[in-house]
Amino acid sequence: RAAAVMWVAVGLVVVLVVLLLLKYVFGSSGPSPFDFDAREPLKPMVLDRKEKNKVLKQGRILHLHAHSRLGFLTSKVPQGLDAIVIGSGPGGLGVASLLAKVGKKVLVLEQHDKAGGCSHTFSEKGFEFDVGIHYIGDLEERKLPRCLVDQLTNGQLQWDAMDNPYEEVILGPPENRRIYPIYSGKDRFPQELKKCFPGEEKAIDEFVRLIKKCNDGAWLMVMLKLIPAPIAKFLVYSGLVDRLSIYFRYGSRSLAEVVNSLTQNKDLRAVLCYIFGTYGKAPKEASFSMHSLLLCHFMPGAWYPKGGASEIAYHMIPIIEKAGGAVLVRAPVNRILLNEAKEAIGVTVMKGHEEVYVHAPIIISDAGIFNTYQKLLPKEVQTMPAIQKQLSLVTHGEAAFSVFLGLDGTKEELGLEAKNFWIFPENNLDELMEDFLKGDRDEAIKNVPLIFLASPSAKDSTWEQRSPGKSTLTVVSFAPYSWFEEWKDGKVKNRAGDYKELKETLINSILEVIYQVFPKIKNRIEYVDCGTAITNQHYIASPRGEIYGADHGISRFTTDFCISIKADTPIKNLYLTGQDAALCGFSGALTGAMLCASKILNRNLYVDIFNLWRKLRKANKKVQ
Repeated sequence: RAAAVMWVAVGLVVVLVVLLLLKYVFGSSGPSPFDFDAREPLKPMVLDRKEKNKVLKQGRILHLHAHSRLGFLTSKVPQGLDAIVIGSGPGGLGVASLLAKVGKKVLVLEQHDKAGGCSHTFSEKGFEFDVGIHYIGDLEERKLPRCLVDQLTNGQLQWDAMDNPYEEVILGPPENRRIYPIYSGKDRFPQELKKCFPGEEKAIDEFVRLIKKCNDGAWLMVMLKLIPAPIAKFLVYSGLVDRLSIYFRYGSRSLAEVVNSLTQNKDLRAVLCYIFGTYGKAPKEASFSMHSLLLCHFMPGAWYPKGGASEIAYHMIPIIEKAGGAVLVRAPVNRILLNEAKEAIGVTVMKGHEEVYVHAPIIISDAGIFNTYQKLLPKEVQTMPAIQKQLSLVTHGEAAFSVFLGLDGTKEELGLEAKNFWIFPENNLDELMEDFLKGDRDEAIKNVPLIFLASPSAKDSTWEQRSPGKSTLTVVSFAPYSWFEEWKDGKVKNRAGDYKELKETLINSILEVIYQVFPKIKNRIEYVDCGTAITNQHYIASPRGEIYGADHGISRFTTDFCISIKADTPIKNLYLTGQDAALCGFSGALTGAMLCASKILNRNLYVDIFNLWRKLRKANKKVQ
């Protein structure tokens, strides 16, 4: 009898949990930004940089004579705000766009002089460079992720498909170079790998099966971040989470562990792990689930924003403005204001040496968890146990550096293609990265172990019209913040001579490798510069030069992390959006925006966008 009573009790608990899940996953009470299809007929593309800057650089004050930037225009701050967003990256603009679509008046404050965060571009000597958007996956026409991006930009953001293969993995020195093409396509991806690695069919099939299964289980991560903490904790501590999905089981296993168990072929191991640079952790420290998400993200193909990465912000800002909001640059937030009950009620913005107070009932931070908790909140609030608990779960991501090349010549003349290249000196990726990151700076910097190389100009179909006869190349890799920290307080464009010498050494070592891949660019370079960890610190306000937010190591993919760090924070009316609220990259930042807006609007926006997508798909089938 006791056993029967116990099972009845267990059954009742399960039924209660299911009912609560149904309520929080499918129930809703607030307005939805996806009630109707927001796409509008395509407007003519604006290719003139000055015209685009009228949208991307709003709110600046320029001194009439010296043209020095003095701060933002307080007169541009709308009255009666519903929310303030700190930071204008895709996560910040994304959540502001979602809220604007339900009539919320949102003010986005950006410390840099151009909106966009990691999706902004800059121009030097007639060349435009992207800084963070190099390629995006999963954007097939009429698929759900594309539907979301279309709704966030009213259908105005267009995409250019990259080549297939969209990437090449290059291993070894010039005298023993092996080149492995990476193809998109759920069938073609493994088929082409098998051509490169005969006899490894079983390993490749099992690898593909595992990454797909992990990717299919990622919905559970989103759900745990949406539902109330008590229900999330019950699902975790009861063990139900692991029965529902392998996402967290493989999330706590390293990429190297899983791959090494499948094959002894060292080149194949390297090729299966190559894309770790898109989240910043070497294979032995990387989560297999994180890696799975990235590979599956690009399985349908790879795309680049038509007109350049600045198109993302350019098409989100008008939606925010239409609802009465604004996106203002040169507006560095200094503090988050709290009332006596420790509820967020506004922010202060630095205008020269003066603090300007701006109030709103909701404050959203796209500035990252470290900036939000350790810089913007009062000291006495930072010590709250709930905040310290979250901070104990995170570490800074690895700092990145970039090299930007402006070239004289078209893509045809220079042999540039709409694909990326991942270049490694050998196949022992973990050993290479560890020796580099822990090595002596002045020696290590001469032998960079990972080079991501891409041509933004070759990917963008409008480039030739915008910059005829010119081309660009961009390199991304990693180097410790500590290597550059001693110069962090210098003027950003006029730092000390020894810093410039270090950058020149780094550039030259990179160029030696690039010339091997693109020999035609030699003697065609008109502009070259390097952005280091302290460059990132200045322009995108990353605390230690990181580009992917908080570290994406194995601990980030535990259930404890997932249910502890969500969009809603321990401070009432203060929310997180962007990469640190979800995952890295453009799609990860938009996931953070969706999670954040779902919390604020008290409804599951993933259900809403799914319903809209299904409705549009049915309508399209009828038309066909």
